[in-house]
Parts: sequence; structure tokens; C-alpha cells
Amino acid sequence: MSHDSQTFHPTVSRPPNPVILEVCVDTVDGLIAAVEGGADRIELCSALSIGGLTPSIGFMQKAASLDVPVYPLIRPRLGGFNYSVAEVDTIKRDIDKANDCGLPGIVIGASTRDGQLDATVLADLISHARPMDVTLHRAFDLVPDQQDALETAIELGFSRILTSGGEKTAMEGLEAISALVHAAKNRIAIMPGSGIQPSNVARFLKTLPIAEIHASCASLQKTEAGRLLELGFLSGPPKQTDADVVREMKAEISKISRAT
Repeated sequence: MSHDSQTFHPTVSRPPNPVILEVCVDTVDGLIAAVEGGADRIELCSALSIGGLTPSIGFMQKAASLDVPVYPLIRPRLGGFNYSVAEVDTIKRDIDKANDCGLPGIVIGASTRDGQLDATVLADLISHARPMDVTLHRAFDLVPDQQDALETAIELGFSRILTSGGEKTAMEGLEAISALVHAAKNRIAIMPGSGIQPSNVARFLKTLPIAEIHASCASLQKTEAGRLLELGFLSGPPKQTDADVVREMKAEISKISRAT
């Protein structure tokens, strides 16, 4: 099934509520910083340096004690999103743990071997997760036809799609994200993410009538990383969510919201 895309018009009709800032974190200190900085929602992960993996039960329990909605990423391994039967069972078990912790939602994705959304697996996982809220992660960015995948995500019942528009960064994928927002027609939230910072968030808010935006709000951490890098405990200089960057992002969002 194909869906015609239309050119997105730059005039923005701002949603009535403030834009939600979702911050992805993979450490306890980053979680605390995100909350202190004013994040509206948390995507909880481990190993953000490889795109994020499922957080530990202890991390989920800690996050559940804070007064901010927390959605754990449920991704059992690095690499692609074509999962075996055993891996789907593992994902279900992790969803159960998130539910047991009292978390309100999860972030999932699954693909077929050719990169399309695996509607069969996703329908099973969404049904298993009910009544939790469900976000579709950037497995969406691998699909061969974004408009077709958009309709599939809507039919499956996802609340939102996290996407960079199929590019490495959301800025590079801005045109594709615009087309998705236009085609979605408020049937599902399109949440831009990847490389969004206080210095460029205005570009998204001024050109897209979006209600949610996703960022890590991270800064490089000072550390004596020599031996850690040498022995493979770090893959590069560590980054972590910074409360000051979260505050700066929130201030930029508020400024644009007041101006529109």
C-alpha cells in the first residue's frame, strides 16, 4: 500500500499545550539531572552509546520512585530489530518487569528482514503491554516506505513515533519529518529525535506543529578514562544528561511557545 505525501506548509498552528520534552537517560545520575532540569518525560535506557538497550530492573525501580513519567526502552540487544521467537519472549518479560514497577509506558520496535515494521510481532507486544502507553522507536527510521509505515503504526495503536526522518540526525531528516507530521493529521504524535540541542530546537518548533520532542541533553563528562578505554570499558569519552542543558532546552521551548 502506498500513501501520497504532500508538501508541508511552514505556517505552524501550535498545539494548545506546551511542547513535551522527553529526555533519554542511561545512568542514575543522568536520570536525576533530567528530573532536576525539568524534563517532562524520561526514556530510560542502558548503553545509549549504541542506541540504547533495556535498562536494569533496579534502574526501572529507581525511576519509578520519581515524580516524572518514565518509559523504558525495551531492546534486548544491539543491532537490528528483527527478533527471534526467544527474543520476543524476552521482550515480553521485560515489559512485565516495567509494568510491575508501575511505569506508565514503554518504547519498542520490531522489523522484518527487509526493514519494514513487523506488524505481527508489534501487535503481539502491544497487546501484551496493555494498558501501558506505547512509543514506536527508531526502528521506524529503517523502513523502506515511511508513509506506509506511518499508517501501519497508526493501525497498530502506537501513541507516537520517535524518528529522525530516516537520517542520522533529525536536522538532516527535517523534510521527511515534516511530511510525516502533515500526513499524520493528529492521528499519532510524531516526535523528532537525534541530535536535537538547545541551539537547533527552535528550527523544529518554528516549522513543525509538534507536541513532543526528544533529546539526550547530554554533555561530555570529565574522567580519567585512559585505562577504561584501554581495557574496553568505555568506547569513547563518556556523555551524560546535564541538568543545565535540560533547563536550557526547556527555556528555548518556552520562548518559542510564548512567541506563537
